[in-house]
Amino acid sequence: MACLPYPTFLYSPTRTPSALSLSAVGRVRFHPLTCPGVSDDDSDSAVVGVGSSTSSAPEEYRDIVSKCILQSQVDVSDKSNKDNAKLRKKYMKEGVAMASAYLSQTLGIDASVVDLEIVLNIDSIIETDGCLASCFLDAGCTHVVVRVKQDDGGLARALEACDATRVPRERLVLHCKDDVEMKVGDLAVVTSQVGTISIQLANPLASLKTDWKPPPIPKKSAKCVYQLTIADGLSNEDLTASVSTLSKTIGENGGFITLVDPTAEQLGLCYAACMKTDRSDGLYTTVVCTRSNEALGLVYSSKESIVAALKSGRGVYYSRSRAGLWRKGDTSGRHQSLHRLDADCDGDALRFTVTQNGDDGIKAFCHLHTLTCWGEPRGLRHLEETLAKRLVDAPEGSYTKRLFDDDQLLRDKLVEEAQELSEAVSKEHVAEELADVLYFAMVRAAKAGVSIDDAVKELDKRAKKVTRRKGDSKAFRIEAGAKILGKKG
Repeated sequence: MACLPYPTFLYSPTRTPSALSLSAVGRVRFHPLTCPGVSDDDSDSAVVGVGSSTSSAPEEYRDIVSKCILQSQVDVSDKSNKDNAKLRKKYMKEGVAMASAYLSQTLGIDASVVDLEIVLNIDSIIETDGCLASCFLDAGCTHVVVRVKQDDGGLARALEACDATRVPRERLVLHCKDDVEMKVGDLAVVTSQVGTISIQLANPLASLKTDWKPPPIPKKSAKCVYQLTIADGLSNEDLTASVSTLSKTIGENGGFITLVDPTAEQLGLCYAACMKTDRSDGLYTTVVCTRSNEALGLVYSSKESIVAALKSGRGVYYSRSRAGLWRKGDTSGRHQSLHRLDADCDGDALRFTVTQNGDDGIKAFCHLHTLTCWGEPRGLRHLEETLAKRLVDAPEGSYTKRLFDDDQLLRDKLVEEAQELSEAVSKEHVAEELADVLYFAMVRAAKAGVSIDDAVKELDKRAKKVTRRKGDSKAFRIEAGAKILGKKG
C-alpha cells in the first residue's frame, strides 16, 4: 500500500473554507482543544485564547467530558439496581449525541466516511474511567490517540490511560516524540496494548536529515504513524521531495505520515508526490464512485486537480481534451460533493467518493444524462430512481403512488412483509420476501427524502461503535405488530 499523508489539526481550525475539505484524504487527526485555535494548553482546564472567544468548540468538548464523568460515577455493580443501569445508559446516550454533533456540526467532519483520530487528555480518560474514549468511538471516531508526556508520568501514565479505555487495542494510538526512548521491554508492553504507535519528529521537516531512519518497530507488532511539522518558509518543491522520500522509507515498514496543520496545496501536492504513475503525461487514472461504491465514470487526475479538489470540496479532475482542470458541474450544473479520495493498493490509481448533484434536478454524471457512464442503473439504484419519479409523477393506478398517499397501508405492508421474511425457509423464498421488504422500505425512505447513500452513511458510522446493545426484542413493538397482523388476518 502507498504511504499517503493525512492532516493533523493541532492549531488550525477544521471548519473554515481553507481547511474543511482536507479530511477528504480519508483520514484526520485532531486535538479537540487546540485545533479550533483556542490555546496551546491541551489540558481540559485550558482557557480560551485571545482572539478566539467566539469559538464554542472547547466548551462543547468540556461538556462532553463532564457528561462522561457523570456516566462513570453511576454505580452499576449491583445488577438488581435497574434505575442506576438506566441512568448510566441515559448519560451514555447523551454523551454520544453531544460528541456526534460536535464532530459533524462544530468541526464539520463526516465521521461516517472519514477515519477520525481524536487526541484525548490522559487525565480525562482516567477521570471518566474510559467512558470518554468509548463516547467518541461510538460517535464515529476510529481511533483514540493517547499522548506520552514526560512531565505527567511518562509512558507508564499513558499506558494506564490506554488500559482504562477498555476498547480493542486496534482502536488505540500511543503518541510520543522521537526522543522518547523505548526499551525492548517497553515496546513489547506498548504493542500489547495499542495497535498503532505514533511518533512526532522533534525537528521541523526542513531540518530533517536525509539519512533519517524510522525507529525499529516490528511490522507485526503495531502500525506506525510519523507526525511531521512543516518548517516556516519551506518551498512546496522541497516539501514534496522530502515527504516523497520519507514515504518510500516509511512505506517499506508499513508506516503512515501525518502533516501538522498543512494547507490544501501542501497536502494535495504531498499526496500526489507519494503516488506513482507510469503514464507519460503524469496523470492518475481515477474512478468516480458513489457512497455505496457504484462506479459513476472513469476520469483522470493531475497534481493540480487533486489540490483543487481539496480546496473546493468538489469533484475536480483533469480534462485531456481541454488540457486543463475540469470542475465537474461548472457548465452543466451537475456538480459533485467530494467525500473522500483513496489510492489503490499499488498507489497508481485514485478513487473519488462523491455525491452526484444536479441543479436541474437530474443527478447525472454522464453527458448522456444518466447517473453513470454505463447506462441506466439496476437493482436498488434503479428502484430508487423509479420511486423518485413516482413521487412527483405517477401513472394512473400506480400502486407505489397509493402507498405514498396512504400512511396506514404502507405501515401495514412493512409489518406484513417483515413477518413473511422472518418465516421464510428456503433460499428462494427468503430472497423473494427480502425483495418485498426492500421495496416497501425504499418506498418509506423515498417518501421521507432518504436515499441509499443516507443509509450507507448510517451503516458506516455504526460500524465504528465499540458499545454494543443487548439487542433484545421490544415487547411493545411486538404487540403493535401483532395487532396489525391480527387485523389483516
